[in-house]
Amino acid sequence: MFLTDVYVVMAALTFGCFVTTAFKDRRVPVDIHVSRVMLKNVDDFTGPRERSDLGFITFDLSADLQPIFDWNVKQLFLYMSAEYATKSNALNQVVLWDKIVLRGENTKLNLRDTKSKYFFFDDGNGLRANKNITLSLSWNVVPNAGILPLVAGSGHISLPFPESYEATRSY
Repeated sequence: MFLTDVYVVMAALTFGCFVTTAFKDRRVPVDIHVSRVMLKNVDDFTGPRERSDLGFITFDLSADLQPIFDWNVKQLFLYMSAEYATKSNALNQVVLWDKIVLRGENTKLNLRDTKSKYFFFDDGNGLRANKNITLSLSWNVVPNAGILPLVAGSGHISLPFPESYEATRSY
């Protein structure tokens, strides 16, 4: 009986801890600037003689994440994604970069001339001359107790992609 009482008390305390931060606004301003966009048309090997668009982005990113951290936050999983529409898909989403920020680490992001970490690959030619590619930074808050909220930063940038491809070298 005593052990059951301990579990009930621990569950009640954990729930109380969760409630103290459950309704906190975890959005912060994010500043994204793109300094370079490059586009290539490459073999995608999904079919005979198929080619697809491959984008490369160099960006600056700044944000102060300190207001997000409180006693109930272990870490943040940050990721920058690109969203765009094409003729074949109304919504395309691609993760271009990510980072984990642990409690106690530097919470001020000030990245300069950062290249995307992952391929920006479109399964067709939807990037060429696309006038509305939107980059945004989002994060998952990893708590000590409670839900795992997905939060979008309050800042994004929309940019056009080039009308022509960069030359691709063959060796």
